[in-house]
Amino acid sequence: MSELKPTILVTGGAGYIGSHAVQALQKAGYSVIILDNLVYGHRDLVEKVLQVELIQGDISDRALLDDLFKRYSIAAVMHFAAYIFVGESVTNPAMYYRNNVVGTLTLLEAMVAANVKKIVFSSTCATYGVPQFMPLTEDHPQNPINPYGHTKLMVEKILADFDHAYGLKSVCFRYFNAAGADPSGQLGEDHQPETHLIPLILLAALGQRESISVFGTDYPTPDGTCIRDYIHVVDLADAHVLGLEYLLEGGESNAFNLGNGNGFSVKEVIETARVVTGKPIKVVECERRAGDPPVLVGSSAKAKTVLGWKPQYYELKNIIAHAWNWHQHRHGEKLTAKLLTP
Repeated sequence: MSELKPTILVTGGAGYIGSHAVQALQKAGYSVIILDNLVYGHRDLVEKVLQVELIQGDISDRALLDDLFKRYSIAAVMHFAAYIFVGESVTNPAMYYRNNVVGTLTLLEAMVAANVKKIVFSSTCATYGVPQFMPLTEDHPQNPINPYGHTKLMVEKILADFDHAYGLKSVCFRYFNAAGADPSGQLGEDHQPETHLIPLILLAALGQRESISVFGTDYPTPDGTCIRDYIHVVDLADAHVLGLEYLLEGGESNAFNLGNGNGFSVKEVIETARVVTGKPIKVVECERRAGDPPVLVGSSAKAKTVLGWKPQYYELKNIIAHAWNWHQHRHGEKLTAKLLTP
């Protein structure tokens, strides 16, 4: 008889990356409880696809957290409950510090009080700031250039201090550009507002946007547009399960990059999307955006060596094809529902 695996609390588990991590945990045999305030998460995906217990609430609610840890035998936490829009973090930093830092601190205090000493934290390559060398490795200096990046780095520092003071062990995953969707088309990316390149391109392909804007065509890259590292969300989710198991087996606190290791330019992404969708996709060329580095590519060698991570979806065509399946499913349903509404 196989050993029953423990229960994992996933904060932000109704969101894009969180929901895929929940699915990966389920496939690996773990019990899951989701805590999500549903500001950006989707109740329907939890109820219809994941079918796990969803507690609607906030990580800043200490009484709720204390009750959760008392009612359930939780072995570890996966923490995705953060605001993620860089531009918004610049115009409304207070909201980002309150949720991403103060909310996380409240969660960590509740964990220590309940003697839950393992957490997998969703960090970001934005903690590195402007690249000094490429590909980015975990020992690259961390000098974020926006409040979003500052909040994530601050939590990484808090986690290091909590390990020293309280023995709370953490794995911090610094993502590059999460992309794609569950190959079945049942889970995917649905942000409001949407700011990520691939879903914006696919919304244009669906006719829900008139065009896609390309910010800068004169960068020192082969085709003049920015190059970024796109990592399939399913590979990202699999890494979180490996990070969790590393901690459950007694691993020390650690940080890992999660990326594809290959860079794709904005023009390459658009052209690949045209091939995948069979749609023309109108492009509008715009001026550069301040703070956009020409190339941003990470090394995930450490995650592969230490955690045994083996990404499945390197090819841009597969990443976009899975995202396209999801967008047709998601937005086709919404359009149909809208047409049927009297």
